[in-house]
Amino acid sequence: VSNQSNDWEGTGTSCNFDTKQCEDDATFALRQFNVQAKGVLGFAPEATLWAGKRYYQRHDIHISDFYYWDVSGAGAGIENIQAGPGKLSFAWTRSDAGELNNNILDARYAGIPLWSDASLELGVDYAIANPTDDQDKVNDDIKDGVMLTAELTQNLLGGFNKTTLQYMSDSYATLPIYYGAGNWTSQDGASGDGFRIINWGVLPVGDKVEFGHQLVYGQSNDVTIDGVAGSDADTFSVVVRPMYKWDDIQKTILELGYYHDTKDLKGQDSQDRDGQKYTIAQAWSAGPSFWARPEIRVFASYLKSGGDNGQTFNGSNNDDNTWNFGVQAEAWW
Repeated sequence: VSNQSNDWEGTGTSCNFDTKQCEDDATFALRQFNVQAKGVLGFAPEATLWAGKRYYQRHDIHISDFYYWDVSGAGAGIENIQAGPGKLSFAWTRSDAGELNNNILDARYAGIPLWSDASLELGVDYAIANPTDDQDKVNDDIKDGVMLTAELTQNLLGGFNKTTLQYMSDSYATLPIYYGAGNWTSQDGASGDGFRIINWGVLPVGDKVEFGHQLVYGQSNDVTIDGVAGSDADTFSVVVRPMYKWDDIQKTILELGYYHDTKDLKGQDSQDRDGQKYTIAQAWSAGPSFWARPEIRVFASYLKSGGDNGQTFNGSNNDDNTWNFGVQAEAWW
């Protein structure tokens, strides 16, 4: 990670002699380091045995970089065991909640065929708190959590649409309003539950247009929010991204986004906030597809916020709107 403010970055510390402040140019983090072995299990030669730290079967919405089902981390498991029409996967990962040791047991059954070009994936995640004796003395009501997920995938018109339903309880109960993915928990001792509904996909409209979208609604009930137990909250967001292809390299992209959040803190008045973002971009990519990468974009965005706790911009001006201009590069490997 680097702030990219210089023409080079290193692992050493650099200092600004005018402000007398020093900071690290760059830091390095480890996201994946694991061993995987396929064909070593006699009862399931098609399955993969793994151990270490890894990205584990992550489910995300690309256009908003939102991971809604993700228990990645250090652990072990067996994945893609052929069982009837679908495939079973089991994993045990570690994801501590602050100072609290936390283990996640994950089970999935994917690739269940339904009607034409449709499939279903089902999963359950159980977050097990493992407090020390001292932590139990401070809080003897530390909760475990359960997250249930069902995802329907429909392929159509050369694209796809996914609809996902999720239910969360206890330590997982605040995931819907905080856009959590299952790899963290809230250990505050309060019971509660929540749910989330997601619809997203990418569809072509003729030869020149492709259309990405997301709809997300989440609700948490009887949870701790801003330190207030027994509170409720919900969140809604919608993003659409149509793209017009001028040729195999050039594209014009529009993106429109809106969100609305509501918090009902116990004993207090309801609080609302919302926001909008409008972006236009000219892009050049290595191919005409929505997913073609690398891609370079020149863009302009207008952002506006409102409500009781709306985002403010431009420092001391406290504006409720702002413009943003820039150039982006996106690549995958």
